[in-house]
Amino acid sequence: MRIVVVGGDAAGMSAAHTALRRARAAGRPVEVVVLEAGGDTSYSACGIPYWIAGEVGDGEELVARTAEEHRSAGIDLRLHTRATALDPVRRTVTATTADGAEEALRYDELVLATGAHPVHPDWAERDGEPIAGIHSVKTLVDGARWNELIAEAETAAAARGGHDHGAGPRAVVVGAGYLGIEMAEAFLRRGVATTLVTRSRVMSSLDEELGDRIAEDLAGAGVVLRSGVEIGEVVSEGGRVRAVVTTAGERLPADLVVPALGVEPTTALGRAAGLPLGENGGYLPDPGGRVAPGIWAAGDCCEYRHRITGQRAFVPLGTHANKTGRILGANLLGAGWQFGGVLGTAITRFAAGGEHLEVARTGLGTEQALEAGHDVASLVTEGTTASGYMPEAEPITIKVLADRSDRRLLGVQVVGGPGAGKRIDAAAAALWGGMTVDDLAWMDLSYAPPFATAWEVLQVAARRLAERL
Repeated sequence: MRIVVVGGDAAGMSAAHTALRRARAAGRPVEVVVLEAGGDTSYSACGIPYWIAGEVGDGEELVARTAEEHRSAGIDLRLHTRATALDPVRRTVTATTADGAEEALRYDELVLATGAHPVHPDWAERDGEPIAGIHSVKTLVDGARWNELIAEAETAAAARGGHDHGAGPRAVVVGAGYLGIEMAEAFLRRGVATTLVTRSRVMSSLDEELGDRIAEDLAGAGVVLRSGVEIGEVVSEGGRVRAVVTTAGERLPADLVVPALGVEPTTALGRAAGLPLGENGGYLPDPGGRVAPGIWAAGDCCEYRHRITGQRAFVPLGTHANKTGRILGANLLGAGWQFGGVLGTAITRFAAGGEHLEVARTGLGTEQALEAGHDVASLVTEGTTASGYMPEAEPITIKVLADRSDRRLLGVQVVGGPGAGKRIDAAAAALWGGMTVDDLAWMDLSYAPPFATAWEVLQVAARRLAERL
C-alpha cells in the first residue's frame, strides 16, 4: 500500500505518522511518501511573530520534528518537491523537483494537506516584481527574511539620523486581525515605529465593543491606528518601499510593510483535477477526511462543519490541522474516526509598549449569529481576573451571546489583562457540549484568590445574561 501525502507540515505529517504507526501495529506493509514544496517541515508558523519579536532565539526552536527525524521513522520525505498534477483516474500525482525533474507517482491513497497561503495584494509588487521591504509572514523562510529586513531598516535609519532624530525604522502593518496585532507587537518590541491600517476596524472578528477596547490599548502602547481605509498606492525607490498612501490620501512613511490580510486555501492541484470545493475555495472532506475515492484532505486547505451553524466554515488553525491529520491518518487504515467540527476558538495577545492585553473568542459573534437566524441576546460584563485584593487582579471584559428561544450559548468573547485569555477554553467546552447559558453559569469551576473571584467572572457574565433572559 502506497500513501502519498502532499504537504509536510501539521496535517500532512500527523496523517503520515499516524498511518505508519497503525500499519506497523497491524503488521501491514505500507509505504508513505511525503511531497513538500518548501525546505522545512513540522514547524510552528504561529510562533514566527515571536521569533521576529526576539522572544524565540532561533527559527529552529519552532521545528517540532526535523526532516531527518521523519525519515528515520520510515517516511520517504521529499523536500523542495511540488505536486504539479493529479490524475484521480490513474491514481497518479506528478512530483516536480526544484530542478524541474518530474516523476509520476502511483498512489493507493492520496492525502492533500497543502495548507493555506497568504492573501497577496496587487500593491505588494511593481511591474510583476516584489518590492523590497514588503513581505508576508507564513514560513520559516519568511521569519528569517523579516529579521534581515528589520536589520536593514535599522541600518537605513541610522544613516538618516537614527532614533535620536525621530528617524528610526518605520513599519506599516496592513490588517488588524490576529497576525496584524502580533506583528505590531513584534515591531514595537524591536523598536520599530508601527502604524496599523485596516479597511474595517481592529479585530473585526470580535464585536465592536471589544474591538474598541483592543484599539485603545494598541494606541496606548504607541501604535498609530488608521481604520476604515485601505492601501491605495505604494511609493518605492530603487525597488524598495519608502511609503504607502491610503485611500484617504494619507502618506505613511514605511521601511517595512506587512500584508496581514488573511489566508486562502491552497487547492489549485485539486481544482485542476475536478475535486469539489467550498464557497471559500477549500476542500470538502467528510468527517473522516475523504473527499473522493482514494483521495483525502486535512488541515488549512479544507472547510469543516461549524458545530453551531451546521454550515461549512474556513477556519485555518494549527489545532484543527493536527487533529484532522491524525484522524485521517487513522482512517487510512480503517479506523473509522470522525472529526467533530469547529467553533472558531482562537486566542492571541498584545504585549508591548507597557500594555499586556489578551484576546480570545469562541463560537459566533453577533453578526454571524443573526445571519444564522438566531434570536440573539448578549451582555458585556466587566470584572477582574483574580480577587480584587490580590496583586494579580487585572481587568477583564467578557461578552456572552445566547439564543433567546432556547437559552443555548452561542458565543463568548474575552479581552483582558494577564490571565484573561485562557478562560475561553471553559466557554468553548460549554459550546462544544451544546450547553445553555444557565449551564455555563452553574458549572463547577475552580476558585482561589490568585486565580479568580469566588464567582468566576466568566460565570458572572453567563449568570447575568441568564437573569436578563
